[in-house]
Amino acid sequence: MQTDDQIVEHLRSTNADFREVEESHHRLDAELQTLLKNHTLTPQEELLKKQLQKEKLGLKDRMAAMVRDYRTCEEQATA
Repeated sequence: MQTDDQIVEHLRSTNADFREVEESHHRLDAELQTLLKNHTLTPQEELLKKQLQKEKLGLKDRMAAMVRDYRTCEEQATA
């Protein structure tokens, strides 16, 4: 049975949708880190921060679902 890291590597190299979601996740993380460099956020920046965090979490959930789906298919194929 493969580890999550091995499955992620496999999906990175074989699944364009996974790569796109992962790249979007990294882009949002970079935007969030840039925003958080400000010591004090305006109310508008706070809203943006929350929006970026929610989007990032949604993408992380999608990647986790892809890993779960791959693992389920792999287990069914070996059963």
